[in-house]
Amino acid sequence: MKPSLNAWTVEKSLGMEDTFRALSEAGFKGIELNVDAPGSPHALTMDTTGEDYEKIRGYIRKYNLPVLSISTSLAQHMSGTPSKHENYRQLIRNQIEAAKALGAKGILTAPAGMEHGITLKGAWDNSLDVFRSIKDEIDESGIIVGLENTWKQFFTSPYDMILFLDRLDAKNVGIYLDLGNIIALSEPEWWVEILGERIKFIHVKDFKRNGGPNTGGYFTDVTEGTANWPVIMKALKKTGFDGYITAEVFKSDENMPWDDYYKKVCTQIESIIAL
Repeated sequence: MKPSLNAWTVEKSLGMEDTFRALSEAGFKGIELNVDAPGSPHALTMDTTGEDYEKIRGYIRKYNLPVLSISTSLAQHMSGTPSKHENYRQLIRNQIEAAKALGAKGILTAPAGMEHGITLKGAWDNSLDVFRSIKDEIDESGIIVGLENTWKQFFTSPYDMILFLDRLDAKNVGIYLDLGNIIALSEPEWWVEILGERIKFIHVKDFKRNGGPNTGGYFTDVTEGTANWPVIMKALKKTGFDGYITAEVFKSDENMPWDDYYKKVCTQIESIIAL
């Protein structure tokens, strides 16, 4: 396993090349880029060009920092009503294009869409319809589409994720498991045991509960919350997972220099990998 960082963690004003430089110097072995709305100097957009990708490929080579996957902040605005589904399909296609252009193995997306009065059943049916409509495109692309568990009340159990995958039956769709998003209500190691080889990518953050599950709390740095990392990592290694461990965290100490923060996060990820 190798430590990596999602670009959302990076200082907002940092440009693309400086982002690669900073993460490489901090010791990370990979980076996850994001398709976002225009405005961030180190994000991709729906309008990123072939010339832009060529520049990024240069940074990958220069700093020996591969792009492991392509995430996005836009799915939540495109996965609700059926009228938005073509936008969602185009977003997934855009992420796949970015992944292929940058040598990434997969993308992250979070199906849901319970906004606008849509029920859980409606969101489930809508999400399956969207993915079924582009299943062949996904499989033919060779890019893995990782479905993430978020706080959208959609995947509230690992069995929900398995059922969704089984109903979809697409060879290149798997699980992008966010271990930190589980802690508030459950134990990450239980999900890892159940999902097993379906897990293709991992996000980590930590969450400090006020007590037991469902007692509230707050997100915090990896190794500073409630997560039982020795047990979690033992379960993850048992599945045979040997990919990147990607931190998706946010700096809470305003006085800590950014470069020191990146090194701190990398050290924390390396510490749990070594367990």
